[in-house]
This record gives sequence, structure tokens and C-alpha cells, in this order.
Amino acid sequence: MNDYTEEINRRRTFAIISHPDAGKTTLTEKFLLYGGAINLAGSVKGKATARHAVSDWMEIEKERGISVTSSVLQFEYGGYCINILDTPGHQDFSEDTYRTLMAADSAVMVIDASKGVEAQTRKLFKVCVMRKIPIFTFINKMDRDARDTFDLLDDIEKELGIATCPVNWPIGSGKEFKGVYDREKKCVISYADTEKGTKEGTATEIPVAEEDRLRAQIGDDAADKLLEEIDLLDGAGADFDLEAVRAGDLTPVCFGSALTNFGVEIFLKHFLQMTTTPLARKADIGLIEPTQNEFSAFVFKIQANMNKAHRDRVAFMRICSGRFDAQMEVRHVQGGKVMRLSQPQQIMADDRKILSEAYAGDIIGVFDPGIFSIGDTLCSPREKFQYEGIPTFAPEHFARVRQIDTMKRKQFVKGIEQIAQEGAIQIFQEFNTGLEEIIVGVVGVLQFDVLKYRLENEYNVEIRLDSLPYEHIRWIGNKDEVDIGKLTGTSDMKKVKDMKGNPLLLFVNAWSVGMTLDRNKGLVLTEFNKN
Repeated sequence: MNDYTEEINRRRTFAIISHPDAGKTTLTEKFLLYGGAINLAGSVKGKATARHAVSDWMEIEKERGISVTSSVLQFEYGGYCINILDTPGHQDFSEDTYRTLMAADSAVMVIDASKGVEAQTRKLFKVCVMRKIPIFTFINKMDRDARDTFDLLDDIEKELGIATCPVNWPIGSGKEFKGVYDREKKCVISYADTEKGTKEGTATEIPVAEEDRLRAQIGDDAADKLLEEIDLLDGAGADFDLEAVRAGDLTPVCFGSALTNFGVEIFLKHFLQMTTTPLARKADIGLIEPTQNEFSAFVFKIQANMNKAHRDRVAFMRICSGRFDAQMEVRHVQGGKVMRLSQPQQIMADDRKILSEAYAGDIIGVFDPGIFSIGDTLCSPREKFQYEGIPTFAPEHFARVRQIDTMKRKQFVKGIEQIAQEGAIQIFQEFNTGLEEIIVGVVGVLQFDVLKYRLENEYNVEIRLDSLPYEHIRWIGNKDEVDIGKLTGTSDMKKVKDMKGNPLLLFVNAWSVGMTLDRNKGLVLTEFNKN
């Protein structure tokens, strides 16, 4: 057994996903509160004077009250070392979330009790299914009027195609919210509105068998309904099966209110019992085991200008195996170099802590002099393998971008290329026309606002964006076998190339894709490009 096996085995690394406004950032803050990482939870939204969410650091996030980048937060709780990857909820930033899910071993899905499964949850859930990662569900906002509990579970099963197993069961909602019934302990944990920014208040536990006490606490109507629902639940609900949870086929469900801090610690304890130690990862030489292999990691996120004073770029890496030591040399596989990682750090929003060591399951940030790309592998100098690439998803909105002051061409190109390397936007140029015009593609239109804001604030460049009508993009899967210049397309098709010189086709209409395939026998078009 390696001397670091114990450290690796106490790690738990998960991403939090949800639709905007389901309460994800509030839940994250309450987790940090239990771990002692913060003393007072911040007010997530609200006036300019209010504290900003701990996990939001970019200026535009503070102004708008939305998360646009994923944050990495680490804290200790109950003997575990927990790494939370907090993701943007807004669908316009879903690509950042896709990449973050690649670095997680499990996901916590936060659902608003009054709304059920929403569009963004559906989209992100599909990524979890693709990765076969375990999903744990927290149904939030029980302190407000909620949908029928059976309907909510039915919604998850139908919309997301995953079986549910309630770990606890809510008693009422909104003003009538009395607490939850713990199915394992067979007792009711009563609800009391605690102070918003502090840890959980004292909860009263009443065994359901003590019916008189139960009725005195929650009232006859709530008790009658609860006893009836327990019978239904025990008769019809899916049995708890840890293997099915870990295979991503069954989601345990807990109910509570992150804002009033009820049910959060209950959920955290259940989650930690069920989730796994860091998982093995697929590489081109087979599975890499966290405890049996030397250091290895992959880059899943790059963020420029996290520190205005330094104008730096940070590459975020998920350590997949072994132990990282700040003095060690590592092989950057794609760059073909053996090197030391500069300024290894753990980042809690915009606070940084320089690290001397880290273990499989941890997320570290390192200074990037412009050599790393999303999906790159790092490993010990004695080894040479690559982890699976991270897919690049197709942008759905396009615009031609021009700098207003033509004298600032250098800053403009540098800024737009750096932001593109982070994966927030994709940039294209006309194919073989010699034109230097840049076309930007984004997954969601809010990304255009972020691009404009960041170019002005971080690179001092003003731009004009002219939207283009293209909605569909296809990479050419067999570019070496096709003469791009001679492709016969449709009148709404445009040929472009990406940053690496790969040819792509843009279309206004979906039907044009099929027509272009019909007109060019043997042509292979793909919806996403693997780095």
C-alpha cells in the first residue's frame, strides 16, 4: 500500500449542477459552512452592498448575480477531504459545465421543488449519463410551496430516465413545511427556520412509531398524510441499491431548504456514505488506477486574468492518480516536454493558497505560460500516455467580430485567442480567402456579452459584433480524404477553419446538412470535435 493511499481514499470530488435559480450556489455555501471553510454564508443575490457568493469571482458575475465560470472549492468534513466543482447554472455557459463534469466523480443535482426538472437540468443530466457518473438529487426550496412529492419523483424518472429512491420524505411545503421523515431511521426530523447564515439549529427527532408525540408535533392532518405516504412509498418505491447508484442508474433523493439550512447536513452525510473514492480513468493504455499509478492529471479548464494585478492564466487540472509534489518534474504529453509546474495552487474563488502537495481526486491550478490546452495530459516523466479527449461542443450562435480601433489589432488578437483557449468561445476564419476577419461561435448568446465585457476590461479593446444567421456547424470527419475547395454545398453554407486549421462548415438551415452530404459522396460530417 502506498503511503498516499489513505489520503486518496478520503477524497470525494463532485460537481453541483442545476437550472439557474434552483439554489445551487446557496447549497454550496452551506456545505462550506459545515466544513468550517467560511464562517458566514454570503448573500448570493441582492444589492451591490450585499456579500457576493463565495464561489463567484469575476466582475461580470458580481454585477449580474450569475455564475459564468466554474469554481473549485475544497473543505474538510467528518474525516473526508471534499472537492466541490461549482458550475454555472445558466444554459449559455453549459459548455464550461460539460468540461467540469469530466473532472468530477459524481454529481449533485439541485432541483427547485416548485418547478421540477427544467430544460438545463435535462441537458446537463445527459452528460452525466454519457459519463455514467452517479447522481445525487437534492430537492430544494421546500420552505416554499412545492409540487406534489410523487409528481416530482415521477418527473425525474420520466424526464431524465433514471430511477429515484427517496432517502427522506417531506412533510408539507411552504408555510406548512413541518420537516422530513428519515426512511432509514424511521423517524421524523422536525423543521425549524434557523438563522440564514449559521449552521443548522437543533432538530427534534421523533420515531414514527410514537404516534402521539408525532401528532402533537406536526398535527393530525400532516400525520395522517405522512403515514399514508409512507405505506405507498414502502410498497411502490425503488429499493435502495448502492451498486445501481454508483452505476448511474438510480438517484438517491433528499428534500430540504438550502436557504433556511434545513436538510443540508442530512444530505451531506448521506451523500458521503454513498459516493465513491476517486475513480479510475480511461487512457490510451487502459485504466489508470488512482492509488496504484504515479502522478497523472488532465487539464479541464483554463482561465485567464483571474488576478488583475498579474494578468495571468491558470490551468485547472484534475489529479487522476498518485501524489503531486510541487518540486517534482512532470511530462506534458501533448507538448512533448518534461517540466516543473509553476505556482501550483488551490483556489477558493479568488483566494489562492500555494500548495506543496496534492493527491488523486484533488483539483489544482497551475500557472500557464500559454502552453496548455483543454484536454492535455500530464504524467510522471517515466510514463507516456494520454487521457481521453474532452469533446468540443458545437456553437449555436455566430457573429463577425471587429475591433473599433484598428490600431489595437495586437491586443484584440491576443485577447480573443486567450479567451478562445479557455473554451468559452470558439473562433473561426474564412477558409482560404486570405481574409483576416474573425467569426466567433458560442453555445449561448450571453457569451457574447462576456466576450465584449472581458475584451474591454481585461485587454482595453472595444469590439463590434455583427450577428450571422448560421445555426448549425459541422466538423469534417475525414478532412484528409476530401478536397474542401471542391465541396459542393448549398447557398446557405459557409466554409471556415478553426484555430488549429481544421475545416468546418456553417449552415443556416438544418436540412442543408443532409443535402450537402447527398451532393458529396463519402463526406463525413460530425457534430462535435474531440480535442
